[in-house]
Formats: sequence, C-alpha cells, structure tokens
Amino acid sequence: MLEKTTRMNYLYDFYYSLLTPKQQSYMSLYYLDDYSLGEIAEEYEISRQAVYDNIKRTEAMLEEYEEKLLLFHKFQQRSALIKKLNEWLNEENPSIQAMQEIVTELGKLD
Repeated sequence: MLEKTTRMNYLYDFYYSLLTPKQQSYMSLYYLDDYSLGEIAEEYEISRQAVYDNIKRTEAMLEEYEEKLLLFHKFQQRSALIKKLNEWLNEENPSIQAMQEIVTELGKLD
C-alpha cells in the first residue's frame, strides 16, 4: 500500500495540472493529507462511494498519462543516473569515459 501511495503521489505531482479541480482536491486530500474516504465525503457532502469512484477513475487517468508521457519513469531513470554519476565523482580516480556515458544517457531522456 505504501508503494502505491508513493507512486500516486509522484504521478499526482507530475500530472495534477491535467486534472479537474475536483479531482485535484480529492486526490490531494486522500493521498497527501491522508483523509479517509468518509472524511472527504463529509467535506463535500456526497457519498463515500462517489469519492471512491472518483479517486479510482483519477488513479486510472494518472496511470494512463504516465503510460503515454513517461514523466515519472524518466524521472526515476534520471535520478538513478545522477546518483551513479555522484558516486563516480566521489571515487579517487573517476573514469571520464564512464561519466561521459552517463551524461549521454541523461541527454537521451529528454
């Protein structure tokens, strides 16, 4: 569950501007502020089921956006390459060729 929450938080960060204000609000309350479905339903004076349905549809939309745009995937790859580059820079005799390869890979992500 924590892994799904973390993924949804990232997807929300990348794609929130593509969501309606209501979708943004529900997702923010549910995933960022840790509100329960019942608390969100109370806040908006709607049924718990309506909140659940909206959140599930929005999650599916976020996954669709990621499938097409790959912003989160590229972010993960970029982060891994930067970490590797930092590790090599901290070595006593870093390989210039290895670092150039990483920079080339970073360039391919854009």
